[in-house]
Amino acid sequence: MDEASAPLVLARRDWDAVLFDLDGVLTDTARIHAVAWQVLFDEVLHRQHANLRPFDPEGDYLAHVDGRKREDGVRGFLASRGLVLPEGSAADPPDALTVAAVARRKQALFEDLLRRQGVAPLPGAAALLRALRARGMPIAVVSASRNCAAVLEAAGLEALVDTRVDGVEAARLGLPGKPAPDTFLEAARRLGAAPARCVVVEDAQAGVEAGQRGGFGLVIGIDRHGQAEALRQHGAHRVVRDLTRLSAA
Repeated sequence: MDEASAPLVLARRDWDAVLFDLDGVLTDTARIHAVAWQVLFDEVLHRQHANLRPFDPEGDYLAHVDGRKREDGVRGFLASRGLVLPEGSAADPPDALTVAAVARRKQALFEDLLRRQGVAPLPGAAALLRALRARGMPIAVVSASRNCAAVLEAAGLEALVDTRVDGVEAARLGLPGKPAPDTFLEAARRLGAAPARCVVVEDAQAGVEAGQRGGFGLVIGIDRHGQAEALRQHGAHRVVRDLTRLSAA
């Protein structure tokens, strides 16, 4: 049995809290995000008259935007194509070619897709959260998404989570996004748990790197896209295929 197929038990005696990413870990919203980014960047490249390789919803999504704040995703992808936009501000019109305006357009695209397509928990997510709660394990969701609360509610997972540190909270507190560890550290603080006694569960390279940089005791990478080695290189201690490989004890 390979490592990704091997079951992994999260025992209450070993850990004081489990911190989950949202998109691509608990819910299928990563797919919706990837489509929204593709539509957005195709438009931006066209308007820039850039004869450049278009956005790849798998490779570019994982490398440049997955797990990151929207503004960081805009900067990262465009930099990979040699493009730089002005930063802009919240006062920019919706069609402005600035980082601020492009990031807001991505949010609007995502919200439209979410309304039309809905969202569901990924296999094993609800069962694992319930099993952890039954054993008294505190649970946090740590996500760059400003839609975190709405997605958790739509997926029926809201009542299974003790706290969330999402894009809204990060902005309010002035916390940098992943791969900086600050949002994970804030979630651990809220749960009263030392990082060394916490488990981080992530599917993004930036996310596992944040867990490693924060000194978390166990960083689990979810390999949904054949990136197991990249997840390990960025800090994952273990890599599994999905949440059905995890159990509570």
